[in-house]
Amino acid sequence: MSLDLDEVGRIVYTALGEDLGDPPRDVTSEATIPAGQVDTAELVARADGVVAGLPVAREVFAATSGGAASFEPRVAEGDRVRRGDVLAVVTGPTRALLTAERTALNLLCRMSGVATHTRKWADALAGTKATVLDTRKTTPGLRHLEKYAVRTGGGTNKRMGLYDVAMIKDNHKLAAGSITAAYRLVRETFPDVPVQVEVTTRAEALEAVEAGATFLLCDNMRPALLREVVEAVGDRAELEATGNLTLATAAEYAATGVDYLSVGGLTHSSPILDIAMDLRAR
Repeated sequence: MSLDLDEVGRIVYTALGEDLGDPPRDVTSEATIPAGQVDTAELVARADGVVAGLPVAREVFAATSGGAASFEPRVAEGDRVRRGDVLAVVTGPTRALLTAERTALNLLCRMSGVATHTRKWADALAGTKATVLDTRKTTPGLRHLEKYAVRTGGGTNKRMGLYDVAMIKDNHKLAAGSITAAYRLVRETFPDVPVQVEVTTRAEALEAVEAGATFLLCDNMRPALLREVVEAVGDRAELEATGNLTLATAAEYAATGVDYLSVGGLTHSSPILDIAMDLRAR
């Protein structure tokens, strides 16, 4: 579940820049709080959920305090927490704490919301062979953090972008003339890149595996059709169900024998986990 600290730094820098302007300043904190004042704050869950993003919040406080703030996690990444639980304790210059507050919470709440939603899917698939996957339907600029949050919540990343996995979808099939032609062209051009093929019928699934595909996205197939495809393909390819999946139907789709369920909603529709920062009374 590692984070790329360079990528975290870029995101934190951009997010703080949105809040602080140019030249950077927090006019309220600068006007009301003495420069030398030091306080302690707690990051507190306001709802039950799964935590992700504490290392990112720590980087925000470090950035605003010039490294002077101490950050003490009270829970681990991926832990389930209850409303009222203290997630971390931060001590440092009061101005820096309040300057960091919204940016740290925006990122922590977002990431924890994704992890919480993902955990619900992982729990729904427990006891089956299926794993929940994310998609590229991420918030622009936050993909690295959101996909990390998916992993923290018990899901798996399918691909990071257009560069690491070739995915032949409907428009590629139309442009190339057929599944077979598209697959051949990708293999010839990028022989070392994994290839996934989207299919919508049993016939397309068979064409794809006969062309050499070993990973199929079964798009918007009902469970009965998925079972037919699983039986027809056998162990020649891994199969993923995708399209209009819900938590209520997750177990039904997993029971067809597919290996994965991909859920764009993990990143595009997860509500935040409500988390607040409370200064301790002086």
